[in-house]
Amino acid sequence: MEWRTTQATLLARLRDPEDHEAWAEFDRTYGELILRYCRKRGLALSDAEDVRQIVLLSLVRSFPKFEYRREKGRFRGYLGRTVRNAIFRYNTRPHRSLELLVLDGDRPPELAAPDDHDEVWEREWIDHHLRLAIDRIRDQHDPKSLEVFGRLLAGERVRQVADSLGMSPAAVHKIKQRIRDRLKEQIARQLEEEDPSK
Repeated sequence: MEWRTTQATLLARLRDPEDHEAWAEFDRTYGELILRYCRKRGLALSDAEDVRQIVLLSLVRSFPKFEYRREKGRFRGYLGRTVRNAIFRYNTRPHRSLELLVLDGDRPPELAAPDDHDEVWEREWIDHHLRLAIDRIRDQHDPKSLEVFGRLLAGERVRQVADSLGMSPAAVHKIKQRIRDRLKEQIARQLEEEDPSK
């Protein structure tokens, strides 16, 4: 998947509930993050899917009035708060039927305050950006290099990977450094596009 548009542009496009391409892109980008967070919060997969749908439907309803202003907070805080609200309402709903969240006066949720910290959300957010970055740089590296990096991420030692693939430890280190540097660049780009500083 390409990061085809800056996040600020995507957020602006989401103000139009009829822009199905923008909503599909949003779901492709953030759907898995929402599901993983819900699962870490103890929801079964089917319940997590319901919450994901509730979040998307609620955002469709609230985004026409939404204006992203970086000085009011980061988008990740806004989305995290929206998901936490959806989980809470889903878990306290008598029959847990799929419906739109009722937002106060149909206003979108406020952006998260700097002290509105959720360690599980923050960890999932970091993992989300790592997964996106790996997907986006995958075609820039040969399969063997990706295998080396994947095995190192899974916890194998450099010597073990080198021996099993007939490589020197120095070659494994070089692959690790090259992919790690590329991931850092990609993640920095993603974060800047998501929460532009200007």
